[in-house]
Amino acid sequence: MYLRIDKLQIEMPAAREADPNAAIRVQELMGGRFGEMSTLMNYTYQSFNFRGREKLKPYYDLIANIATEELGHIELVAATVNSLLNGPERPSETPDPTGTPLGFAKDAGNPHHFIASGQTILPANSLGQAWSGDYVFSSGNLILDLLHNFFLENGARTQKLRVYEMTDNPVARQMLGYLFVRGGVHALAYAKALETLTGVEMSKMLPIPKLDNSLFPEARKFEAEGSHRKLYRFSPNDYRDIAHIWQGESPDGSGPLEVVDGPPEGGHLARLDPIGESFAPEFHPEEIFEIAQKLYNKAK
Repeated sequence: MYLRIDKLQIEMPAAREADPNAAIRVQELMGGRFGEMSTLMNYTYQSFNFRGREKLKPYYDLIANIATEELGHIELVAATVNSLLNGPERPSETPDPTGTPLGFAKDAGNPHHFIASGQTILPANSLGQAWSGDYVFSSGNLILDLLHNFFLENGARTQKLRVYEMTDNPVARQMLGYLFVRGGVHALAYAKALETLTGVEMSKMLPIPKLDNSLFPEARKFEAEGSHRKLYRFSPNDYRDIAHIWQGESPDGSGPLEVVDGPPEGGHLARLDPIGESFAPEFHPEEIFEIAQKLYNKAK
């Protein structure tokens, strides 16, 4: 089962303005083949289907625990896209539905963001194509699944680097800097797991592409906090055997690898104000706000 904490994994900056063109590029990191939905669902189904769990517990714990962290990553990408689509806090106003209050959207990014989801994230790639379960690889062979996960993390890093090069939006780059670091942790963790099983020094191939995270200021600040050496344990009592794999010195020589009991400190959720012209949460949101207030008052 899952325990959900109503926070993002990091503090995100407020959007200074809407940037739907950046949003559509970041959208790839949600529902693309190498997006966060793919990493989440690959590791989740591998953990569901894991055979010999009791005798191979360090490997099961690793896959299941990283899958849980990925839930927070899809949340972080969603918050980024939502911030880019909506911009700063909106004044409360009632639009004229007989006019064209959404007319600006005809030249803004992906029209599906405005038509289908009320200016919010979609479970799709940057072309608007829905994420597919065909992206999930769960063969049942432990070495093959771990090798696939190593490949998936590095494919994801490649696409994140390309998105970084396509936008200088500080909201997008904050998220990307953090995921450069966390993705690097996951790639190294899978490499170390494969090394214990095969003797092949997979970690010597990292990073892929050959660009250190330290080149990017948005990643450097998280590395300065030691995030690249930390594998968070996302459970009150389980997944402790990840420490049998996540141990030793960090490849960059900055210190020992560390299992942290519990999630990162986290940051506030992105705020989404009502948008009357999108009927989200309603054309006259004050009406349902009043209903909610009556529920609160009744409970007192």
